[in-house]
Amino acid sequence: MIRYGVVLGYAVDDIRRGDWINEYMLKLPTPPDVDSMEFATNLVTELPDPPTEVWEGYRNPNGGPAGTRNILGISTTVQCVTGVLNVAVDRMKKELLPKYPNVDDIVPINHAYGCGVAINAPEAAIPIRALRNLAKHPNFGGQLMVVSLGCEKLTVEKLLDEADITPDNVIVLQELTGFEAMISALMEMAEKKLKILNERKRETLPLSDLLIGMQCGGSDAFSGVTANPSAGYAADMLVKGGATVLFSEVTEVRDGVYLLAQRCVDEKVGNKLTSEMKWYDDYLLNGEVDRSANPTPGNKKGGLANIVEKAMGSIAKSGTSPIVEVLSPAEKPSKHGLIYAATPASDIVCGPCQLASGIGLQVFMTGRGTPYGLAIAPVIKVCSRNDMKEQWPDLIDVNAGPAATGEAGISDIGTLLFREIIDVASGRKQSFAEKYKLHNDMCIFNPAPIT
Repeated sequence: MIRYGVVLGYAVDDIRRGDWINEYMLKLPTPPDVDSMEFATNLVTELPDPPTEVWEGYRNPNGGPAGTRNILGISTTVQCVTGVLNVAVDRMKKELLPKYPNVDDIVPINHAYGCGVAINAPEAAIPIRALRNLAKHPNFGGQLMVVSLGCEKLTVEKLLDEADITPDNVIVLQELTGFEAMISALMEMAEKKLKILNERKRETLPLSDLLIGMQCGGSDAFSGVTANPSAGYAADMLVKGGATVLFSEVTEVRDGVYLLAQRCVDEKVGNKLTSEMKWYDDYLLNGEVDRSANPTPGNKKGGLANIVEKAMGSIAKSGTSPIVEVLSPAEKPSKHGLIYAATPASDIVCGPCQLASGIGLQVFMTGRGTPYGLAIAPVIKVCSRNDMKEQWPDLIDVNAGPAATGEAGISDIGTLLFREIIDVASGRKQSFAEKYKLHNDMCIFNPAPIT
């Protein structure tokens, strides 16, 4: 069985013309050998010209990618503080936020990490790196606010640099006398930060200051021929204009990884890609599964036969640009251009990993539909079929369905999506997920043991 020019699998029994081909009818092919991949043999440099090379963003006081939103982010060291913080944030939004109209939101970074964990295990570096990077997300304007309990394993010293550990940035609940004192301290610190953030202004910036993420979820058989290629075309335009684009999801590139290797600019980048694939192979092996555990019932109902078909469609969202860097989960990029950020494929885990890498906006392709969203950065939804847009007209931002019916080409929808990205990143427009505040929980990837 061949699709996208690759073998999706081998028929277990005879298949008649018109039969529905599903996972039970195919034997998976052997996954590509990552030790024999060729690097830098398919470097495409002729990319489509973007309609613009500027956007309106918030300059990052820490350097690096600019902000797309102006948010007070409140980091936490442990889940234990979530209850108190959530009560305080509710009050902040009612009593403080209206006084500072230039601030878009107040977002608590609640998570399940921080205690009851093997904090010194080698893989603990991943969740700790994610939380450290999230605390300094570009949308937070350089303002640090951290809430600690006081007895957790993820100490403030592990979360922040020494210079940032000050009474102006950190509140330890166990040092305060009672609930009301906690709320008062949180309100007081928040107001100081909000006053500073309220002075931030958007500026006209080059696309080189824009970092976005590409992700897909709830994929169907049309995702790889409409929505994802359209996103890939927009990605090529962004890269041509100087922006940085991340794409991710290890199990959803594993069967086409040799194609990515050919697009790596040099052996160093290729070797990092190899290393990340091997790490994830071992991670799955230790869980006694392989990449075939990835597709969901909805993927299969939407016509995807197996993970190979899903992966080949997923890769299309990366476009054709050379891959200039490969990141481990939650690492920050050091290059401009197209970057592969190795993360789990789970939507609600990939998203926080990309946020930790610094994305200011995410483009999310779907065939089956999902109300997924992020609190820290806007999410643009792209659907693969016209009937998905008709079913969810106020949840889907861009419809790639016309590419399947012949009403539009991939370049048309890709250009439309590019313009949508610039408008949303510049604050001229809100995506539906942002408008309705559809915010998923912050699920931090933790492959280390929980004690």
